[in-house]
Amino acid sequence: MRILFVVCGEGLGHTSRCIHLGHYLEQQGHSVSFLAYGKSYDFFRDHGCTRVYRGEREVCLEGENGFFSLKKTLWCSRWIVINMVRSGLRVRRLIREQQIDCVVCDTMYAGVLAARFCRVPVIFITNQNRFSGPGGAKNPVWSVLNFLIRRYLKLADAVIIPDYPPPDSVSEYNLLIPEKEKPHYHFTGPFLEIDLNRYQFSQETIFTSFGGEPYKLPLYRLLRTIADKRKDLMFDVFYTGATLPGSSDNFLSHGYVPNIYEHLAEARIAIVHGGLTTLHEALLFNKPVLIIMDPGHPEQQNNAQKIVDLGAGTVVDGRTVTLEILEQKIAETLSLPLRSGGRDLAAVNGRKNAAAVIEASFGAAANRNIKVSSSKP
Repeated sequence: MRILFVVCGEGLGHTSRCIHLGHYLEQQGHSVSFLAYGKSYDFFRDHGCTRVYRGEREVCLEGENGFFSLKKTLWCSRWIVINMVRSGLRVRRLIREQQIDCVVCDTMYAGVLAARFCRVPVIFITNQNRFSGPGGAKNPVWSVLNFLIRRYLKLADAVIIPDYPPPDSVSEYNLLIPEKEKPHYHFTGPFLEIDLNRYQFSQETIFTSFGGEPYKLPLYRLLRTIADKRKDLMFDVFYTGATLPGSSDNFLSHGYVPNIYEHLAEARIAIVHGGLTTLHEALLFNKPVLIIMDPGHPEQQNNAQKIVDLGAGTVVDGRTVTLEILEQKIAETLSLPLRSGGRDLAAVNGRKNAAAVIEASFGAAANRNIKVSSSKP
């Protein structure tokens, strides 16, 4: 089967999970191509993907001082209709040129219509079909988006949610799936490739990695101040931005490291952001988390609330945190009991489950009036 991934390039979370799934599909004998833009395109090329094509951006996410801004995002995305037409035409052209059998869209919407127009099966990957604040809070913009997106996703042959099935779904509060639509949605598990047996586990450090945005640098400096006061705590700190505070005897500064999981395995707790993949990794390694939350980012807010409800971590507001609050939250997180369900979660093979959904959708197309080729292995 010739499969085309159409991938959102806002951040690299969509890209990295599509690489994992795409490589698995190639191991099963399928031919996989990727359509991406911006840093996502470069990321695919840097990670050994050979069939990579430049796509069109549909929406853009914007922030202010490192925080997500809905107002700026809406303004930046004001040409979304034109952008989606251009994106859809690009996907349609590639389907025809490469004789694509199946399209997989990771949070790219125009590709769904393009696949339908070309009469090939299409699968949508997302971990959010509901936009809301903590506790389900809504605003008029989110209500309109919710109405449109949930109906749009019905155009796909199947929707893959790269998260654990309930009740362990980290993205639970970002999803609303009516009972009659549940067969359309598939909780496959994350697309991670982690063998826990490769790592030596301990509880020696405070693993710290919550992004390289400029506004977060003062938070790293607060941690350095806490480290200077608390010599009984060992901070293992990772930051991809500039001017991270230098190392000390109990504050170890790192930029890029080849295998960050080795450091995560040695941690007692992890200080992280609220991204889905990062939280999946912490759950797999049984590490309680302190989430530095972006209060303007509703998806991460809801992920953080789910982690708290699971008893797997605590949360602090990244905008208003002070030295005293941060020190208190670290102590609170350290007091949480160690988790023990990581190996059970690791047994969920998200890549295999997602591949099965894709292959089943391709097979089902043979029973409908959708054109499929005979290239499936």
